[in-house]
Amino acid sequence: MVSKRRETILVLDFGSQYTQLIARRIREQKVYCEIHPFHVPLERLKDLAPKGLILSGGPASVYATDAPSIPTALFDFRIPILGICYGMQLLAHLFGGKVLPAKGREYGRAELQIDDPSDLFAGLDKTLTVWMSHGDQVLELPNDFVPIAHTDNSPYATIRHRTKPFYAVQFHPEVAHTPKGVEILKNFAFKICGVRPTWDMASFVQEAVLKIAGEVGKGRVLCALSGGVDSSVTALLVHRTIGKALTCIFVDNGLLRKGEAEQVRHTFEGLGLNLVFVDARKRFLAKLQGVTDPEEKRRIIGDEFIRVFEEEAAKLSKDAPIDFLTQGTLYPDVIESTTSDTKAAHKIK
Repeated sequence: MVSKRRETILVLDFGSQYTQLIARRIREQKVYCEIHPFHVPLERLKDLAPKGLILSGGPASVYATDAPSIPTALFDFRIPILGICYGMQLLAHLFGGKVLPAKGREYGRAELQIDDPSDLFAGLDKTLTVWMSHGDQVLELPNDFVPIAHTDNSPYATIRHRTKPFYAVQFHPEVAHTPKGVEILKNFAFKICGVRPTWDMASFVQEAVLKIAGEVGKGRVLCALSGGVDSSVTALLVHRTIGKALTCIFVDNGLLRKGEAEQVRHTFEGLGLNLVFVDARKRFLAKLQGVTDPEEKRRIIGDEFIRVFEEEAAKLSKDAPIDFLTQGTLYPDVIESTTSDTKAAHKIK
């Protein structure tokens, strides 16, 4: 069990291509950051107890009937908020401002003139180069907001709430084309949210090990190991925690690159993992014989893997029961699974 709640900044994802880059920029400052879909329940947000929220950009328009949004009850949490691009437009819209399509889509570099060197722009020059990418813009501010920076085409390029720690920028501070963007994000994290630079990957590993130990105890754990990043990291973290109580099953389906199966076997046995190596090449190739449709191939491979894995798990259970199944998932896949509406994505997951 983790003894202390870590300071966290959350990014609510509205579909921006830069969402993961925002989180990365925050983590680079040694601040823990998570990405959640914009529709994350309020109760979940309360449980996470973030020190700050960032509303990402996105391709939608706030005036569209199906525009992604957040409940206004979120503003009662009184935690700092930074809206970026669509996140800015959404903040202005929810507080009663007017957002309309711009006369022309603004895309590319712009010169930002800082009118009020507030906390967000502390320590920065009066003129900054920033990167714009938007088709809508705020034309009328809500009564509770004031402008603190502008460009030639955007009179409200940056705004802030009069009394609450709510800020919004029309540009993208997370991209390299905004040279001082990282400094703006640092000001939001440290000066406005009040977090401290105390997180790094070493602390993540320590917390993961403690969490696994608390969950698993003396139980036996089974892991499907592919040799990829997600299952490999999972296997090594669990092995570091419980040692030989973890058993990994690697299925050679005959579809890997030349020598890859033996490389995986050599690597993980060399690291001391308890590895069951299953040569199922003939079995998989027999099932795929004559099949040409890619989706049908995908289905056959997935179904056959499950059958092989279940057979091997049943053999292992004869000696002693398996208490847990551990699975690794790449962080981008988690985001895609919670935000995607496509049927193909659900099939893959």
